[in-house]
Amino acid sequence: MTIQLYTWSTPNGRKISILLEELGVPYEVHTIDITKDEQFSQDFLAINPNNKIPAIIDPDGPGDATFTLFESGAILIYLAKKHQSPLWPDDPLLQARVLQWLMFQMGGVGPMFGQLHHFRRYAAHESYSLGRYEKEVHRLYAVLDKELGERPYLASDDYSIADIATYPWIARFPLHGLEWAAVPNVKRWFDAVGARPAVASGMAVPSA
Repeated sequence: MTIQLYTWSTPNGRKISILLEELGVPYEVHTIDITKDEQFSQDFLAINPNNKIPAIIDPDGPGDATFTLFESGAILIYLAKKHQSPLWPDDPLLQARVLQWLMFQMGGVGPMFGQLHHFRRYAAHESYSLGRYEKEVHRLYAVLDKELGERPYLASDDYSIADIATYPWIARFPLHGLEWAAVPNVKRWFDAVGARPAVASGMAVPSA
């Protein structure tokens, strides 16, 4: 049965389309234009009480019942587990490492990068705020670069939902005030992940 994906062209939205492309799962895209406040419509509120994308409706959810789910990290885990994908490994230790780096993205990369994007685009004159978030984003890049110097992917030698969650945020690199030469391990990882056909396809959702 076809997953219904409610999304927009943001890093959080693209996490889910990338995963669905990786899984080869049929899905139908419903664009929620957040530039027009469509996320606040009553129809979307019935899907996500927090008025944010992404969200999914799985017509073949637990117990063969229709199931609605929001929060991008929860959706990644749910879909990868449901489809028994190696993107969510079987080994409990590796699961914990994937979860660790997924939470690093959810709690650090997403919020801090998102704030930097906002101030860079819309309030660059606010030097204190811009400097505060840029400093933290650069610190997070340093953490990523060190870890990716020790292994090919964030959690282990294998690509996982932790990489899927992080890639769309790094894809906005021009907003981050860095040169790739400062984070060569992140650049190597970014190129490897971006070369995956499913990543390219997922990053193009929703289409213009």
